Amino acid sequence: MNIAIIGLGNIGGSFALAIKTNIPDADIYAIDIDAAVIEKAKKQHLIKDGSQDFKDIIPQADLIIFAVYPKLLVQLVKDYTPYLKEGCIITDVTGVKTSIIGEVEPLLPDHTDFVFGHPMAGRENRGLKFSSREVFIGANYLITPTPRNKEKNIDFLKNFVKELEFGNISVITPDFHDEVIGFTSQLAHVIAISLINSDDAARNTKKYTGDSYRDLTRITNINEKLWPELFMMNKQHLLNHIDNFQTQLDKLYAAIQSDDVETMERMMLESTKRYKDLHDIED
Repeated sequence: MNIAIIGLGNIGGSFALAIKTNIPDADIYAIDIDAAVIEKAKKQHLIKDGSQDFKDIIPQADLIIFAVYPKLLVQLVKDYTPYLKEGCIITDVTGVKTSIIGEVEPLLPDHTDFVFGHPMAGRENRGLKFSSREVFIGANYLITPTPRNKEKNIDFLKNFVKELEFGNISVITPDFHDEVIGFTSQLAHVIAISLINSDDAARNTKKYTGDSYRDLTRITNINEKLWPELFMMNKQHLLNHIDNFQTQLDKLYAAIQSDDVETMERMMLESTKRYKDLHDIED
């Protein structure tokens, strides 16, 4: 099987590492705008070959994995469509689905199938050098099929990511994906950004931090080009979640302001209960 990875950054490189380790008979090819990255991957024997020109790679690809920004993904699909191999399966890693699917599917020829996916794994740092197959091990994987997809190709993607050692694989609708990711990922980044930017820069806070602050701000080492795209493409779900968060924040603010210990205790007991449920911790 010839696998083409489009975008050899952190996630694309992690896919290459995981495929090389778990599916050694697959031939891995890559397309990236940075020739130095391709050469580095070839020297490390991470890929069989690579190119900046998609016409060198795409016509032979049985499976294509797009590991690029959402807007770029749409443009690349437009460019690649005439060169796609018959029977080719395509997937992606993007953090929004409904808007992307609406733009991509009308571009596809009948002889290819784009099964949209989202690995719930990765690191804040960018670039091939931060790639790691270990980040996929046991991680959740979301697949968002559409009526256009063939069942055999959905099953293929399930089995493929299982081979890469992903853990729980969920098949959900694109809209539910966007709603839940708006909460679990995008809102978390909104909160972390707002927290660290609310700091008094003159205080030299780093001298006084503990685990709580470090844990809450870990994800603020953020890709400033990617995340605004994700926020805007999922605007309404994200704004709804921000509203719900603000309601809880206002409730806690009012309890603190009015010395309402009972309300604070109830909120903390509820958060503890939800934390234990999230992590399957028994009382």
